[in-house]
Amino acid sequence: MMTGFKAYSVHLLTATGAVLAMLAMLAAVDGKWDLMFLWLVVAFVVDGVDGPLARRYGVRTNAPIIDGVLLDLIIDYLTYVFIPAYALFASGLLPGWTGWVVIIVITFTSALYFADTRMKTKDNSFSGFPACWNQVVIVIFALKPDFWVSLILVVALAIAMFFPLKFIHPVRTERWRWLSLPMALAWTFFAGWAAWVDFHPESWAHWGLIITSIYLMGAGIAQQLIPATGRLKHRSS
Repeated sequence: MMTGFKAYSVHLLTATGAVLAMLAMLAAVDGKWDLMFLWLVVAFVVDGVDGPLARRYGVRTNAPIIDGVLLDLIIDYLTYVFIPAYALFASGLLPGWTGWVVIIVITFTSALYFADTRMKTKDNSFSGFPACWNQVVIVIFALKPDFWVSLILVVALAIAMFFPLKFIHPVRTERWRWLSLPMALAWTFFAGWAAWVDFHPESWAHWGLIITSIYLMGAGIAQQLIPATGRLKHRSS
């Protein structure tokens, strides 16, 4: 009985992401971008914790009434895709027609990606850019590049969703996890710090975001280019 309680408690934890998404959206509507990103960072932490807990307590077996995968995807679409896309559009960082292009491209392609049965690779990485627009958009808010740079970046990543490019899952991808997991934790810290200081241009958090984002975006592709050792090949096959 206690095992079932713990398993269903994991579902309840996951569902708090919907509340966090609403709080982030309310902040976004008011133009409080720092507060919006703080809520999204909290949601990111919940998303990082609930997966290991779900596997530990065997939610598929001990809490089968609720589909944890579906619940997670619904919340991820809100926090990873929908709200960040709105923020790009409403913030004015991509003015005029470019704002319309990014919200259409992000929401449309991400919906297709989330429903793609080929999303995961054998080593629990992602095939194609995994629609982590929350990570992309917070870097854009922090650095405020020229809108053409932001537009090209968004379109390129949207196309990358459907190419056989590997992107790591910091928790589930075993190879280089000793580095990937600390990088993901550091990214979370720097993202929260950048939002906390309202994206002050002289904040050191921006450099942390750049370094950790480059690693998290490029580690999977680097793994494709660098052959794994025999032991890791055996484990991921």
